[in-house]
Amino acid sequence: MPEITVVKVERVADDDGQPGRLVHIERPEDWAACPDCGVVSSKVRQRRTTRPRDLPYGPEPIGVRRHKRQFACTEQLCARKAFTESVAEIPPGARVTGRLCRAAARQVAGGRSVAAVGREYRLGRPLVHRHFAACADAVLLEPEPPEVLGIDETRRGRPAWIKNETSGKWARTERFETNFVDLSGAGALLGQAAGRTGKAVIDWLNDRGPQWKSQVRIVAIDPAACYRSAIKQALPHAVLVVDHFHLVALANKALTAVRQRVTREERGRRGRATDPEWANRRRLLRGRERLSERGFTRMWNDLIDHEPTGQILTAWIAKEELRSLLACARERASRSVISHRLFRFMSWCADSGMPELITLAETIDAWWPETLAFIATGITNARTEGTNRLIKDAARVAFGFRNLTNQRRRVRLACTHQTINPAA
Repeated sequence: MPEITVVKVERVADDDGQPGRLVHIERPEDWAACPDCGVVSSKVRQRRTTRPRDLPYGPEPIGVRRHKRQFACTEQLCARKAFTESVAEIPPGARVTGRLCRAAARQVAGGRSVAAVGREYRLGRPLVHRHFAACADAVLLEPEPPEVLGIDETRRGRPAWIKNETSGKWARTERFETNFVDLSGAGALLGQAAGRTGKAVIDWLNDRGPQWKSQVRIVAIDPAACYRSAIKQALPHAVLVVDHFHLVALANKALTAVRQRVTREERGRRGRATDPEWANRRRLLRGRERLSERGFTRMWNDLIDHEPTGQILTAWIAKEELRSLLACARERASRSVISHRLFRFMSWCADSGMPELITLAETIDAWWPETLAFIATGITNARTEGTNRLIKDAARVAFGFRNLTNQRRRVRLACTHQTINPAA
């Protein structure tokens, strides 16, 4: 505090006998200007001592005694007869210093809960939250339009049922949030919309304005039909890209469904540890290049010897054919190679005659323009998924949110990648 001078420091002990320090501070100038008329006065009417709370320093507790003076205004025409000197860090009537409030706000912005920071600094929760909100609102301005936009949803909490007092009917509250992430810049969270519907996406984008929307070139989403229709309506000029991770997850889901169905049909029960298909269930979901030669040989031979229908290996090959098709994005493959691998995957699923693989092929066919856009651009929704993890971490730290405004402020600040340094 540059406007304050330390007069003296005393060694004291609290009621429990623990050692501490008592710091006496005051303004070095023996004059002050009247806040109304601006006339400088050095006539002291009385002296007062306050006990503002300040930042802790060192292992011992510190108490602060601020000695301030009340001056008499010497201007005869001034309506104010007396005024008390003040400094910026300790405004009139304040019981805590400004730097203590800012430090508490930075700690909350760094990821700690409001309650934990309040206990450490011996501050009330409303005070800590008020200063954190002011600190966050000064940083979280209107987002700039990104070239690549990522969209995904997260669950806000457990669904709740609210009874309408007028009609007496129960309504289920919305517990999902749609997240909008900048994939072309630092990956910051641009904002959130209530719900995971196409209307929520359209309304949020329309609120940004036509100039904001015109700068978005590419949009990455998960295979969700509501998001696809919303983007085509709100951003008809943007290229839509589907995330390849979820396509592989659909293939793994189809493979698991085939394994479970074959086990029930052949053995009349669920899988056991002695069943080869159950023992190799994790190897089946692993990529071929991530399997050792020994692990691949064991999986292949076990299924050949003990699974006579061959459906599980057929489903595994279909999954690998899809992964080979999606790998064209990494390999920068030509269009002829992409067409060849697509035909090989589709024909393999069609020739198998298994409903799980046919459904998988139909899904890829329905999302083929967006899949082809991924192969051409290589853009994924990975940063959006990472943002979802940060959103969930912020909710866990706060033990859940009841106020939607507080949640969105806290979540967006947590996803701004150290915009506020808690150690500053």
